[in-house]
Amino acid sequence: MAAGRLSFNNITALAPMVRVGTLPMRLLALDYGADVVYCEELIDIKMAQCQRVVNDVLETVDFVAPDDRVMFRTCEREKGNVVFQMGTADPDRALAVARLVEKDVAAVDVNMGCPKEYSTKGGMGAALLSDPDKIEAILRTLVTGVSIPVTCKIRILPSLEETVSLVRRIERTGVAAVAVHGRFKDERPRHPVHCDYIQAVAQAVSIPVIANGGSLDHVKTNADIEEFRKATGASSVMLARAAMWNASLFRSQGALPLEKVMEDYLKYAIQYDNNAFNTKYCLCQMLRDKVESPLGKQVQAAQTNAEISEAYGLQEFYRQTREQLQARRDALQSGSQPERPVTDGDVTTMAVKFERREYPPQITPKMFLLEWSRKEKVEQPQYETVQRAQDRAFQSTVTVAQKKYRSSLWEKSKKFAEQAAAIVCLRVLGVPEGRIGEEDSGLVCKRKREGKVNGAAEEERSRKRHHTCPTCRTDAIQCESLRCLIRED
Repeated sequence: MAAGRLSFNNITALAPMVRVGTLPMRLLALDYGADVVYCEELIDIKMAQCQRVVNDVLETVDFVAPDDRVMFRTCEREKGNVVFQMGTADPDRALAVARLVEKDVAAVDVNMGCPKEYSTKGGMGAALLSDPDKIEAILRTLVTGVSIPVTCKIRILPSLEETVSLVRRIERTGVAAVAVHGRFKDERPRHPVHCDYIQAVAQAVSIPVIANGGSLDHVKTNADIEEFRKATGASSVMLARAAMWNASLFRSQGALPLEKVMEDYLKYAIQYDNNAFNTKYCLCQMLRDKVESPLGKQVQAAQTNAEISEAYGLQEFYRQTREQLQARRDALQSGSQPERPVTDGDVTTMAVKFERREYPPQITPKMFLLEWSRKEKVEQPQYETVQRAQDRAFQSTVTVAQKKYRSSLWEKSKKFAEQAAAIVCLRVLGVPEGRIGEEDSGLVCKRKREGKVNGAAEEERSRKRHHTCPTCRTDAIQCESLRCLIRED
């Protein structure tokens, strides 16, 4: 194996877990002694639409979707240890995603073990187990197409012979390792793991085999990790739920109190601006049967990382971290040249995006531009919007006083594209645009502005009351689009 390439021999790994394997949990596991950490499964179709963005404020690399969601965030600390797991059923799409991330991760992995319908109905996850030709096509394409190791993660098949035969075929594709979850497709974590299947696979191939599925019966302490490895005859061990409940299980010196683990996790979540609902979800999984304790109820009620920090007495850490991040942001902005207008035919353009969080609720650049046009007694702004076919992004041109303005950047929606065009116009004209922190321009009267803000805030608070998902303990409305499932894939 080439120098610097990730080895899968004799390692302990954090398994890929939906909504758990984000950056804070991965860094926590590495701190406690994990050798390798897997991100949560990310679907190839969504990742293929992402742009790689260097985040100089957080000192991360972000893969950002057209709707501005960060699908995958990583940093230098984990670069040599993180495995990017994807859900895929298409060799070409898998390769496109692997090439997108290969400079920022240590290896790529294909999920072939998820038995849930939302994965299998797309031909991904465990559905691949019944299509070995497609498995081989995907893995061979990846192995020959990227410079980093390629692995996969499977579940066992109905018979020992079928399982061994499949893994031997997988080995011939050139993968660096295979992780085996020792349960059948229709079995769940409550069912005992089949160590004999993993052992048979380990004896049948020469590549490293990573044993997975021991959280229920086998692994309660750090010493149990080695016992599970011996019981399966595997080269390495991968932990999911046991590590989710207390990631300090990776410590050879012994596990830490849960309170300390949760604080360490929360500090990483604050430092890397983790999504608050994801932070809350992970903490609730750690609390387990204590989720109805006073601390658990305070965490469930929290809506922001600031409120979660208060529950754990980390208000000062949160404040200092936010100040440090803001200082870094200000330094970067002061050191960069301001965006200048460019003439494109009869249109004035600037490379700007509409960032909703930079404006008060219900206050927008379009509102300010409309009020300015009324004050100046010119015709109301007219917007013309086009949609790009390849990614369905939008770009808008606004006409004000017979002059045209637009952003050179494409937006996720028609509304955002119009707001971006309005921003360009306002900045060229030197007119305030309503951003948080701007001095009152008088374009939107104080009563109207505060009324909209306060009304929106009260409406949002009312909407969030008494709507808690019993599974993930987040707001039910927030939860609707999320998968409330934790699994060992």
